[in-house]
Amino acid sequence: MPKRKIITEINGPVSTIIINRPEVRNALDQEASAELAQHLKNFAADETQKVAVLTGEGGSFCAGADLKETAKRADYKAWAGHPEGPLHKRLDKPIIAAIEGHAVAGGLGVALYCDIRIASKSAVFGVFCRRWGVPMSDGTPTRLPRIIGEGPAMDMMLSGEPINATRALELGLVTRLTDEGQALEEAQQLAHQIASFPELAMLSDRHALISQAGLEEAKALKIEWDAAQEAQAKEAQVGAKRFADGAGRHGSFAD
Repeated sequence: MPKRKIITEINGPVSTIIINRPEVRNALDQEASAELAQHLKNFAADETQKVAVLTGEGGSFCAGADLKETAKRADYKAWAGHPEGPLHKRLDKPIIAAIEGHAVAGGLGVALYCDIRIASKSAVFGVFCRRWGVPMSDGTPTRLPRIIGEGPAMDMMLSGEPINATRALELGLVTRLTDEGQALEEAQQLAHQIASFPELAMLSDRHALISQAGLEEAKALKIEWDAAQEAQAKEAQVGAKRFADGAGRHGSFAD
């Protein structure tokens, strides 16, 4: 039976989606790219699943496109620009990247697709495909400057040089560092924490944050207000009563 190139493991409300091509540092060939798109759609459609963790098997996150395949056929669908690409449209639910080893070339684009990036201290980022003339049609030219700013993004994009995990943290490319081998565990813990929160408010705030990019403040505030209406009607009073009754005091998230 052929090995599955993408695997989804479910633990309660959290889906862990695993790129399973460690022999090529989890580079995605066209079959794996299509499978990743389907696994993301499956997560989005499953109402029992609240948060996903995206990671790679065997100590690497993703080395981008499988260039050995690209050398034979360059008719691949752009991962972000093509409507059927796995990174085309952000989902309506959070995804956390758990990054070990290399997240380079298109693998950087996979990481940028996620809401939160947690990396081990040995992780490496970079536009390594700069050397081979392969364009970044994975969302990186659009999403990287929105996350770290145009200057650092342009440096990464044009130089192709590697960025270590410490520098990635300084730039805001990742927000949390772990010891080597611990990124997945921390990402899954965070995913379960997020999944435990009242969902309507969490998703409305996430939507408002994503939607505000490039908008005038008044328009962004209108989206924020509109997004909050359902949570205000259905969750806010209940949650406030829990607080008034003594839950969550002193910053505790355990209640």
